[in-house]
Amino acid sequence: MNESTEPSLYTIKSIIILDNDGERLFGKYYDDTYPTIREQKLFEKNVFNKTHKADSEIALLEGLTVVYKGNVDLFFYVVGSSSENELMLTTVLTCLYDSISGLLRKNVEKRSLLRHIDSVFLIVDEMIDGGVIMEVDSNTVLDQIVMRGDDLPLAEQSITQVFQSAKSQISTQIKWSLLK
Repeated sequence: MNESTEPSLYTIKSIIILDNDGERLFGKYYDDTYPTIREQKLFEKNVFNKTHKADSEIALLEGLTVVYKGNVDLFFYVVGSSSENELMLTTVLTCLYDSISGLLRKNVEKRSLLRHIDSVFLIVDEMIDGGVIMEVDSNTVLDQIVMRGDDLPLAEQSITQVFQSAKSQISTQIKWSLLK
């Protein structure tokens, strides 16, 4: 079997959020397709130029599949290989958008996003780990972000919070043991 068609857990190449001028607000790359900042910025410029006026939701660019969604003054992108399943990439994009929308209380715009950029990093880290999709349910992602934000000492947590935290940690450990 040739390497490009061999199934892999590493499905996401990058997640990018650009403003309506094509400037990066958030960008996370999971492989070395674009190893330098200069190459990443050039790729982002090409992606923005191809997609910011288009009505479709999927683009093929530089041998990669790009799914995207525009909203007010933001563009959200999920990038995978050209052989990647577009529905899977779209599911990740939907989770990303819905999680950010929930975080910002449906006020998805540049200023609100920048005010909560630390939580956006947490959202992406909950969803994707090293290019591997870990979670695609926005409610679960937001629950994890809220739990991380609490960081209460064990003695100050309710029994439900302790059990939820333990359940989450066990679930994460099981997922990682299955991946190895």
